[in-house]
Amino acid sequence: MITAQSLKERWATFKQENPKTRIRDAANQLGVSEAELVATQVGDTVQRLEGDFRQLLKDVPTLGYVMALTRNDNIVHERKGVYEKVSFNDQTGLVLGPDIDLRLFMSHWHFGFAVNENDRKSLQFFDQDGQAIHKIYMTDKSDVAAYEALVQIYLAADQTAPVVTVPYPEKTKDINNEDIDVQAFQADWLAMQDTHEFFGLLRKYKLEREQGLRMAPEGYAEPISVDQLKKLFETVAQRELPIMIFASSPGCIQIHTGPVKKLVSMGPWYNVLDPEFNMHLREDQINSIWVTRKPTKDGIVTGLDLFDKDGNTIALIFGKRKPGVPEMQEWQNIVNETIAA
Repeated sequence: MITAQSLKERWATFKQENPKTRIRDAANQLGVSEAELVATQVGDTVQRLEGDFRQLLKDVPTLGYVMALTRNDNIVHERKGVYEKVSFNDQTGLVLGPDIDLRLFMSHWHFGFAVNENDRKSLQFFDQDGQAIHKIYMTDKSDVAAYEALVQIYLAADQTAPVVTVPYPEKTKDINNEDIDVQAFQADWLAMQDTHEFFGLLRKYKLEREQGLRMAPEGYAEPISVDQLKKLFETVAQRELPIMIFASSPGCIQIHTGPVKKLVSMGPWYNVLDPEFNMHLREDQINSIWVTRKPTKDGIVTGLDLFDKDGNTIALIFGKRKPGVPEMQEWQNIVNETIAA
């Protein structure tokens, strides 16, 4: 059995030997969760938080200009700005600023910490299995006094309580194709009036997302390559076309809306390195990319779905749009050019 002290010692040794390894990757290599590694530093550089994290998030606007980070195994999504219009309907929440744009699913927010590592202060939240849900980093424009006050409000009374993680159930296997009424599924696809209806459509037919795309009506979902995706990014950057990039953890969807400019490949990572927005995408872990077209009352909405080898969604990409407004023709043109190339 791994004790807290032995894990702390193993983590210290690992950091000395692998100073550039990110904590998420270190946790995987050490066979523990990221939350458990963070918890080894409680009393040193970390403080345990408790209470209603919904109310805590309502207090985050007091921090001013910060950096929001949401990631999964294959994409890191970092957006700078101010948390605005924070609201909740029971366990679901929204942050609807022009810069920080989030969808929150609070039933997944189990552990919280205030972290001060290398003089970089942050609030970090994890789900039941210790996976990072969302992180909020202070910047040189943030209100540090407001941060310290917020930490004191939500400081856990017991700083020594262990982090006990509970793994999620294993993902169910795709339903057999022959058990699906493909004709009915395609008819329902063509009858959609809003992109959000797609989630209900998948539930109705008990389909995983990628499996649903493979059964789309002809012309409504088609695969492209990683090279085509990168070419699309280059074209969007050259034409300064605003796009939307969605990245999600189990408890948070984070959305960047705007242009992408500085594109850089570094090893397996494909990056956007702009002043307000950074994206780090593991291109070698992309198993498939689908161009999708969904009918809405405002016309066709064109998107890109990126999946890993296990069928998990890595990211979703769209042209900038708002409900009630037709999709930009230039976005459709760029996607069609990408497919044809």
